[in-house]
Amino acid sequence: MSAPTGTRGTVGVVGPGAMGLGIVASLVRHGFRVAARDIRPEADARAAAAGATVMGSPAEVARAAPIVVVIVVDAGQIDEVLFAPDGVLASGSPDRTVLVASTVDPDYVRGLPARVAAAGVTILDTPVSGGPARAAAGTMTIMVAGPREARERCADVFAAIAGRTFTISDRVGDAAGTKIVNNLLAASNLAAAAEALALADAIGLDVRATADVISASSGASWIFADRVPRALIGDWSPRAAARILAKDVGIACDVAARAHADATFAQAARRAFVDTVASGYGEDDDAAIIRRARERLARGR
Repeated sequence: MSAPTGTRGTVGVVGPGAMGLGIVASLVRHGFRVAARDIRPEADARAAAAGATVMGSPAEVARAAPIVVVIVVDAGQIDEVLFAPDGVLASGSPDRTVLVASTVDPDYVRGLPARVAAAGVTILDTPVSGGPARAAAGTMTIMVAGPREARERCADVFAAIAGRTFTISDRVGDAAGTKIVNNLLAASNLAAAAEALALADAIGLDVRATADVISASSGASWIFADRVPRALIGDWSPRAAARILAKDVGIACDVAARAHADATFAQAARRAFVDTVASGYGEDDDAAIIRRARERLARGR
């Protein structure tokens, strides 16, 4: 598929992976040209198939696009995208707005504006939630924090890639904090679901029937409804890899420790996800925590 001409200007996407590819597709569908870059050739190929023009580096992306979405795994990768010799700041293009869409420590995000200011780059704190299917459909949730002018400048981009946009505050880092709080709850909920289904198995219940009851009862949740059905049919293909949620709940525990806040459930979820990753399931879907809980049960019998 050749890249469309677009009618609404060019947006950069660095990291067209599980979520980033959906962002590319949504932007193209809404008439934007997209300049994309990933460190993996297969991800670049998928971005090109979705209608993006693949660039040679983040610097080239920033030269082509005044707004650049960065959606990579962690803070180290964001640093590479921004500050490497071929990174965004090396583009020599001032007046760029970088949307930090990754799930990272809010203190890290708070420190970015001062680090990029001399290059004329504005940081917006814009983590996303909802998974690859909602990213592809343009219906995910985006949380936004940062200067009002920058938020307004990017409003059409938000409308193209998200079903709901929550303006958190003018302070960069507050959206990242909101996402970490959300993911603490998501990880704890999924870990508890794994424990609950393992208990159902241990006492001789039909696990599928039990899951159906939970889905229609007070134990239901969005993440239960999303993850459990595919876990019960053994579909471990990664929509969100277990290592990613392990990373996120680890950040939540670190943030809680700095704030002297209780993180009892988050710590338990962290241990369960670390065990899941250590058992070889880090690249599987994070629903693999359910498989791992049932394995522990079987070994303990």
